[in-house]
Amino acid sequence: MGMNNLHQALQKNFGFSEFRSPQEEVIKTILEGRDSLVIMPTGKGKSLCYQLPAMLQPGVTIVISPLIALMKDQVDALLRHRIPASYINSSLTPTEQSAEIDRLRNGLTKIIYIAPERFRNRSFLQAISQIDVSLMAVDEAHCLSQWGHDFRPDYLRLDRALELMGRPTVAALTATATPEVRQDIRNGLRLNNPQAFVAGFARPNLAFNIRPTNSNEEKFTHLIDLIDQKRTGIVYCATRKSVERVSKRLAEENVDHVTYHGGMDSDTREQMQEQFISANTDIAVATNAFGMGIDRPDIRFVAHFEVPGSVEAYYQEAGRAGRDGQFATCDLLFNYADKRIQEMFLEGSNPPLPIIQGLYELLCDQANEQQEIHLSSDDLRQHLGPRTNPMAIHTALSVLNRSQAIERFDIPGQRLRGTRLLQPNLPAEKLEIDTHALAEKAERDAAKLNAMIQFCYSRGCRQAWILSYFGETNPEDCGKCNGCKRQDQGDLRPPIDEKEKNIVRKALSGVARMSWKNPSSGYDARFGKRRIVQMLLGSKQASVGNFDASTLSTYGLLKPQGKAYLDALFNALEDGGLIETENTRDFPLLTLTSNGIEVMHDRAEFQLVWPEQKATKKQEEQKPDLSNRIIDFDPKLYEKLKNKRAQLAAIQGNIPPYRIFSNSVLKELVIHRPQTTEEALSINGIGEVKARKQFPHFLKILQKNPEETDMFE
Repeated sequence: MGMNNLHQALQKNFGFSEFRSPQEEVIKTILEGRDSLVIMPTGKGKSLCYQLPAMLQPGVTIVISPLIALMKDQVDALLRHRIPASYINSSLTPTEQSAEIDRLRNGLTKIIYIAPERFRNRSFLQAISQIDVSLMAVDEAHCLSQWGHDFRPDYLRLDRALELMGRPTVAALTATATPEVRQDIRNGLRLNNPQAFVAGFARPNLAFNIRPTNSNEEKFTHLIDLIDQKRTGIVYCATRKSVERVSKRLAEENVDHVTYHGGMDSDTREQMQEQFISANTDIAVATNAFGMGIDRPDIRFVAHFEVPGSVEAYYQEAGRAGRDGQFATCDLLFNYADKRIQEMFLEGSNPPLPIIQGLYELLCDQANEQQEIHLSSDDLRQHLGPRTNPMAIHTALSVLNRSQAIERFDIPGQRLRGTRLLQPNLPAEKLEIDTHALAEKAERDAAKLNAMIQFCYSRGCRQAWILSYFGETNPEDCGKCNGCKRQDQGDLRPPIDEKEKNIVRKALSGVARMSWKNPSSGYDARFGKRRIVQMLLGSKQASVGNFDASTLSTYGLLKPQGKAYLDALFNALEDGGLIETENTRDFPLLTLTSNGIEVMHDRAEFQLVWPEQKATKKQEEQKPDLSNRIIDFDPKLYEKLKNKRAQLAAIQGNIPPYRIFSNSVLKELVIHRPQTTEEALSINGIGEVKARKQFPHFLKILQKNPEETDMFE
C-alpha cells in the first residue's frame, strides 16, 4: 500500500494525520506478511502498529493481552472509532463467549483480544483453528521470556496456537527488552526472519532519582513531600504487606489514595484501578501487579518504596509517569537492606530440584482415580511444610508443566485450578527436567538483581546508565536527574592546596586500612562507607566483633572535618572514580579503585566536585541543635497542633492537612518544642518556605504552656 493510502487509512480509522516513528515502517512490514519484533517505550503508540493493519487486510487479527482491564480499555477505544472489536475472557459467560466466536466466524469482528490463558481451552483452540486469522499481535511479549521481569508460562502456548491457525503473520510488541529477552521472544514464537524495530528508550521528560534512605521513616518523609509537590502519582511497593504499611501511613496523613495488590479480589482490583485511571483519586499505592494497562497521562511522579528486582521492571514501572510529555519524577527510595525482599522472590522463582521432586511426589500421593489433584497452592505448601516459599510452589508447578509431567486445568465454578498427572507411574528421579536451564535462569535472575543494585549506586546520569544497559551506545546525559544535578552542584577542580589534597589522601588511606590487602589487585572490600567514616571520625561504633578500629593509624584522623563533610566527600570520591561500591555480598562494601590507589600514594593528579567546607567552630556553636531537647510527648499539645493544622488547611483553600505539616513533623514539634524559626529548620520535614510561611502559626502554641493554649486559637 502506498504512503498516501496509509495516511488516508490512518485519518479515516483513527483521526490521526501523522505517524509516529517507527509506526509506518512497522505497519508496512506487517502488511507485507513479515513477522516483526517491536520494542517501543510505553505510551508511544504500539497498539496502532497492529490495529491499522487489522483494518487493511482480510481476516481476523488476534491480540494477545495479559490483562482483562487492558482489553476492555482497548476495545472501548476501538468501538468509539467504529472499529469492530471485542474480547473473550473470563468476565464473559460461556454463552457470551460462544456468541463472540460466532461473530468471528461470520466476519463481524475484525480485532479480538484474548488472554494467553484462553489457549488452555481445547474447545477454544478447535474453534479458532476454523477462523481465518491474518495477524496475531502479541502484546507485552516480554512475558514470554523466562529472563523477562514478568514471565507468564501461558505465553509459551502461543507457538502451538499459531500452528493450529496456519502460522499467520506475527507481531510481537513490548516496551522494554534486553537482547536476551528479544532472542527468547524470537525463539518462543518461532518468528520467521522477523524485522526488528527498536525505538529509542529515552524519556527526556522524566527525571530518574535515587534517594538513599536509612529507614522507613526517611522514606515516609520523602514520600509525603513528593505527594505534596507532585499531587498525582503511583507508589510501588515490593510486597502486599508494604502496600498496607504505606497505605496506613498515608491514611494517618489524610492523603486520599487507592491500594492495589494481588491479594485483593478481582472486583476490588478493578474498582481501585478504575478509580485511579478516571482521576477520581490521584494517588495509588500498589505492587507491580498495578502495571500493564495503567494509561493515565498526567502522572507526575512514580516512587518505588523498595528496590525492584530488575532494571527492566523498574524502567517499565517508572515509565508510567509523564505520558502527557510534561515533566515528571521517578524516585527510588533506596535502602540496601531491601535487597533481601527481592532475594526471597528469587528463591521462590528458582526452587531447588528437591523441592520440585518433592512436590511431584506429593501430587502423586494426593491424586484421585482420575489422576487429578484439587488442592490449592496454599494446601500444597502446607503439605510440604509451612516454611516452604509460597512462590516456589507456583514455580515448581510451572517446571513440572513444561516437563510434561502434569497439566493444569480450570475447575468449573471455582477459582481453584486443578492439576492432572500425565505420567502417574513415573518416579520423581526420572522426571525430564532441564537442570542446566534452571541453573542458568537462577544465575541470570541474580545478575539482574545485581545490576539493579549497581544502578542504585551509580554515579552520574541515571537515564544514561539505563539506556546503556539496554544496549544504546553513548547516550546523552538527561540533565534532570539527581545524578546529573549532583555533578552540577560545584566546579570540577583539583585541590586548591596541600590541606585539601591531604584530606583526600587520608580518606583514601582510611578505605585502604579498612580493606583486605590483596597482592594481585591491591585491596578487597571489607567494610561499608558508614563504618569507614565512623573510623575516620574516631567513633567506637567503627569496631565490630574481633575487629578493633582504634588500632588503625587512620583512626580519628579526620575527626575535625565532621560527619556531614565526610559523607559528602565520599560521594564526591565515588563520583570521581577514586573509590567504588561492591554489591556482591550481604552489604554494600567500599574499596579503592586503581586510580584511587595512585592518588593515595600521591602518584596521580585528580579532580573532584568538592563538597562545601564544614562550618567554623563558632558557626557550629551558633547553629540550633535540638538533639538534647527532648520533652515527654504531650498528646494534648499534639491534638492542639493538629487542630491548628486543620484550621490552616481550610483557610488556605481546603488543601489536604499534610500539605501544611505531616503528622511526623507535628510529633517532632511536640517532642523538641522549637522556640524560633531557626530552631524549626532543624526538624526533618521543615524547609525554608514552610518555616517562614507555616511555622509561625504553630510557634504561638509551642511558646505557651499547653494548659494555657486555646484549642481554637
